[in-house]
Amino acid sequence: MNTGKTLFAQLMDFLPWKRFQRINARRNGDHYVRYFSAAEQFRVMAFAQLAYRESLRAYAFDSSTIDLCLALFPWAHFGKAKAALKLHTLLDLRGNIPSFIHLSTGRMGDVRGLDKLCFEPGATYIMDRGYLDFARLYRLHEAKAFFVTRPKHNTQLRRSSSMPANPAQREANVAAGIRSDQRIRLTGKHTREHYPETLRRIHLVVPETGRHLVLLTNNFSLPATTIAALYKARWQVELFFKWIKQHLRIERFYGHSENAVKTQIWIAVSVYVLIAIIKKRLKLEPTLYGLLQVLSLTLFEKTTLQEALQGAAAPENDRPSANQLNLF
Repeated sequence: MNTGKTLFAQLMDFLPWKRFQRINARRNGDHYVRYFSAAEQFRVMAFAQLAYRESLRAYAFDSSTIDLCLALFPWAHFGKAKAALKLHTLLDLRGNIPSFIHLSTGRMGDVRGLDKLCFEPGATYIMDRGYLDFARLYRLHEAKAFFVTRPKHNTQLRRSSSMPANPAQREANVAAGIRSDQRIRLTGKHTREHYPETLRRIHLVVPETGRHLVLLTNNFSLPATTIAALYKARWQVELFFKWIKQHLRIERFYGHSENAVKTQIWIAVSVYVLIAIIKKRLKLEPTLYGLLQVLSLTLFEKTTLQEALQGAAAPENDRPSANQLNLF
């Protein structure tokens, strides 16, 4: 049946646009904007997500307009719009999406990207041992910032003393699996030159898994349990990106500023949750994956969502990669 509206237009009707506009107006999101407003940007980015677009260059906007809008529009607006979709009440993500993640504008996963950061005094930088470089860590230390990382298995060091702990702290350490909390100095030929100061070494056994972890930090004021919790929080970021790879269609970022990256992520999350809301409201049986596959090919068809999506089932064991369209 021809509804007069495309499937994409029907999808957008489910969004709380009045609330979106109120939030946008309260934050002056469209201040000095002549065209391509925040709402229009959301629609364009939402279409790109649903249609598997890897580039926005084919749209009726030149590349400079797209890059400028992605750089200027505050990503927090879309974070608020996402909240209006009741993300955490609809989907059980178990807190795997942090409310704020600092993203470098360099390539994610590039160790040298750390050298481009301007270390913030008082901030704590948490990294895996793949990023271990004691000369870099010492520059971070001299900038009066803190770090938590893991040493490599062949890191040579010597214990200087144990960290003092009152009875309450010792009890908390035992409960958290802390085996030792020590002051150490590096003894390797090059490492002791690169980092001549005292470090703190914490050995713990993760209660849930029994896994042994050794942490290095230059923070001597926080309890060992807090240092361990900080490193554990790093896994929430890992889970966040794993969730993105599994559920969102982000093969490349359309803009490279921090704001552009966050904007694209939040809009992608919003679109994913929007489809989940539609599935729930229309009582559709197919999986979210199946619904997204059908929509990627039918966004401009003029039929009802119910008719278009009811037969969108896709067997879980026959799932192609996230970049492969389901043609049959």
